[in-house]
Amino acid sequence: MIPAVLKQPVSPLRPVCRPVIRALAAIVIICALYSGGAAAALPWPAGGQGSPSLAPMLERVTPAVVNIATEGRMRLEQNPLFNDPFFRFFFGFPDQPLERKIQSLGSGVIVDAERGLVLTNAHVIANADQITVKLSDGRSYKAEVIGTDPETDIGLVKIPSNDLTDVPMGDSDKLAVGDFVVAIGNPFSLSQTVTSGIVSALGRSGLGIEGYEDFIQTDAAINPGNSGGALADLRGHLVGINT
Repeated sequence: MIPAVLKQPVSPLRPVCRPVIRALAAIVIICALYSGGAAAALPWPAGGQGSPSLAPMLERVTPAVVNIATEGRMRLEQNPLFNDPFFRFFFGFPDQPLERKIQSLGSGVIVDAERGLVLTNAHVIANADQITVKLSDGRSYKAEVIGTDPETDIGLVKIPSNDLTDVPMGDSDKLAVGDFVVAIGNPFSLSQTVTSGIVSALGRSGLGIEGYEDFIQTDAAINPGNSGGALADLRGHLVGINT
């Protein structure tokens, strides 16, 4: 798997969950924005018979890809002058720090059905007071944050383990440029959207968007809302988390 180069998480991770997060330290970078990617890539059918189709694999994988909605509050940065008690009293500023309500939409992947563990991006659940995970069958659960690592933009949440479907882990070290992959998520609040493509490059770094960068680049279209969704190979194994 990708070498573990994770820094200390923001919140403590249970030991059983650390290997899960380390296994996906390579994250998918957006290569095609707003559906501007190459034409969809499809595998050839086994034995040269029938039409190429990803449907059998997706039937197994898509129930494990979830929608994540969060609500929270963020403290607003203020001019230091506003901290002066006299200034605040004279101009009628409130004594409490100014805050604004924030909402976020993204995707997640169930990686352990028995424990109810869901991988997503750390930025999807950042500053969240309430996290709602919605399954493909319409069920919704309140989620508990197990841990986050903003340096790799990975987060782990837990939902009740009640008749869930998970995605088996793949080995991203075995990916090669040109391998077919599919990205699954909820772009623009459109649930269970699938795009396909190839691995365009491996080990992308120096982009300045995260602390630790070892990205898988793909030409599968990835749009806002896909963050935290699955990048799967043609066997239906999880090889990355979209960001």
